[in-house]
Amino acid sequence: MAQFHATITVSLKPAVLDAQGKAVEGALHHLGFTHVSQVRVNKSITLSLEAASSEEATAELRKMCEQLLANTVIENYEIAVHA
Repeated sequence: MAQFHATITVSLKPAVLDAQGKAVEGALHHLGFTHVSQVRVNKSITLSLEAASSEEATAELRKMCEQLLANTVIENYEIAVHA
């Protein structure tokens, strides 16, 4: 078994209103950063896991995302695995 490190980025699907992103955009405008638009706020999850291969680690991470880490009805996720 090898040790892998992973970063999972979870983001709202494009059609879903990102209320937190809108709030950040408004605050940035209020601070004078008026050239900023289309702000989206994502979450990043980092973890380590043991697996026989990178492919096995990715498959396990996909299961984690589907079952807990992402609400796939409204969110997308991206997985990056590092040895």
